[in-house]
Amino acid sequence: MNWTFLILAGIFEMVGVLMINKLNKDRDLKAFSLMAGGFGLSFVFLTLAMDTLPMGTAYAVWTGIGASGGAILGMIFYGESKNWLRVLCIALVLGSAVGLKLVSG
Repeated sequence: MNWTFLILAGIFEMVGVLMINKLNKDRDLKAFSLMAGGFGLSFVFLTLAMDTLPMGTAYAVWTGIGASGGAILGMIFYGESKNWLRVLCIALVLGSAVGLKLVSG
């Protein structure tokens, strides 16, 4: 269950990051509420995951999911560069997160 909590934490981190960009464009209460809710739930699930996972592993995987997911969402929703080197770097970050899962049990 701890890994499920960690994945949920990463997904809500992505929601928060996506809403930062929306908030910068729209400046409305809905975007702010979704940003705050996304980050808040992200921290709640990260805390639950860290009950059993090592702090370093949990934090690295959480930030990896958030950073990679934020970059991918930027490509999908905001027309950010899809350069193959950028995609390769995202894949390396995600691969590292999977590697930490494999060696952490």
